Amino acid sequence: MRTVAVIPAYHEASTIGPVIDGTQQYVDEVVVVDDGSTDGTAAVARDHGATVIKHVFNTGVGGAVRTGYRYAIRHEFDFIVQVDADGQHDPEKIPELLDAAADADMVIGSRYLNESIQDYPLIRRMGIRFFTELVNRLGGVDITDVTSGFRVYRVSALEEILHRSDSHWAVEQTLEAARQQHRITEVSTTMPVRDEGESQFSIRTLALYPIRMTDVILRVLVFR
Repeated sequence: MRTVAVIPAYHEASTIGPVIDGTQQYVDEVVVVDDGSTDGTAAVARDHGATVIKHVFNTGVGGAVRTGYRYAIRHEFDFIVQVDADGQHDPEKIPELLDAAADADMVIGSRYLNESIQDYPLIRRMGIRFFTELVNRLGGVDITDVTSGFRVYRVSALEEILHRSDSHWAVEQTLEAARQQHRITEVSTTMPVRDEGESQFSIRTLALYPIRMTDVILRVLVFR
């Protein structure tokens, strides 16, 4: 089975090298989608042996991973391992995620199946729970961490659930997979809180959830 790691990256020159080094031990190819960085992220990724696809401007994580998915589909890989570029995801967990994918179409690394979620700010935990409960209720599934970006996909299933949203790609994609009755499972994965950078979760984004979720629901339940 051919496996490819897709790493979305935006201004991650300081962290992406070790992530690539750790990841490439477990997959056939590492693809970094440089989402409009200006800090040398692409050069560092190439130096560490990754295939680099560079966006001219920043599209957001959703746009970056979609580019990686299309690469995997076009090159006929069997499984995609999705890893963040900031070092939060431990590459040593990749074999366990791939093992779980033998009987699943989507494997999610969950922070809620261990104690690491307790280190996250309350607002962020509220956001994750909001999205997760939405997917569980509308999709008829029982998962714990729908926003996790540490995932494995069976490429043949992913072709049917490519997301359109760049902001809430994980919610849209997972809900679509649930609606199509693809097999979704989770693996307990410890993810430390990132020391640098700004979280996407805040009081402002929490207030905007109803509007944004209306958009996601329409995309999945109506327009598809």
